[in-house]
Amino acid sequence: MDFDLSEATGALQDLANGFVQRLPYLLLAVVVFLLFYALAALVRGSIRALASGARSRRNLGLVVGRLSYGAIIFVGLLVSLVIAIPGFTPGQLVNILGLSSVAIGFAFRDILQNFLAGILLLASEPFRIGDQIVIGNFEGTVENIQTRATFIKTYDGRRVVIPNSNLFTNSVTVNTAHEQRRLEYDFGLGFGDDIAQAKAILLQVVQSIPEVLKEPAPDVLVVRLAESSINVRLRWWVQPPRQFDVLTSQDLVLEQAAAALLAAGIDIPFPTQQVLFHDQTEETDGDRSRQREGWPPGKGTVPRPARQVQSARPTSKPEPEQAPPGNSER
Repeated sequence: MDFDLSEATGALQDLANGFVQRLPYLLLAVVVFLLFYALAALVRGSIRALASGARSRRNLGLVVGRLSYGAIIFVGLLVSLVIAIPGFTPGQLVNILGLSSVAIGFAFRDILQNFLAGILLLASEPFRIGDQIVIGNFEGTVENIQTRATFIKTYDGRRVVIPNSNLFTNSVTVNTAHEQRRLEYDFGLGFGDDIAQAKAILLQVVQSIPEVLKEPAPDVLVVRLAESSINVRLRWWVQPPRQFDVLTSQDLVLEQAAAALLAAGIDIPFPTQQVLFHDQTEETDGDRSRQREGWPPGKGTVPRPARQVQSARPTSKPEPEQAPPGNSER
């Protein structure tokens, strides 16, 4: 078989000529796509700007902005492909996506799950950007809710990235969901102290702190009779319920409450344990018919401790050694 170089060069020449002929269409397709991209960014920014005025509509603006951005980009991609590729129709792209939808679904299952969870979180608004939440072992302020994950800034300045599917399927505590938040702390009082006086002192202290709300009113409840103390629970409300305000209020309440209780002579006991050593060995031990096995003596005669019996016995003197016979002095 003879190789004809002219045919190969002719094919390359035709390919180059075809590319040169389609080059204006390719450039036009790129320009059209860039225009659609700029339009999508403009629409998304405008929707976010309109929704940013009201906090309740901020998440809705994010959802609508992202959906409109994706839709405009998709339409721009279709128009660009029609311009750049001769004979291409949107129906062909739909057929390709239909044939590969199963494979794409398996390959990007986690990504799609997090994307849908992010859209649902923004639409249902269980929490908003700026709220302080607790999920699992993480607690902090919501910085951003993206299509794949939610960014949380912890109170010590670290960033935690949590997949949206975890936030959507697990329990989340929103500390700033309401304007007010109740705090509580348990104080241990001695059993010999006046409980009513201690409760009055705690109420007087907490009512004198400006950071504590007057309504709902604070209260003090006895919650437990513990092993070494009587536990009372002091409860009060703060506003706003952010972490800084919570810690500031708690610091003032505990500092002044402890000082007031000590000044009034009320004991704040710490857990103690008393160990008693008791000798249960008696003179009847060893006699199965008389030994008590540690049980109370009842109305009968109490056996004496074994050590007293042993100390009362007379000590026997050792007998002098006798010389062996035959060894006496003559």
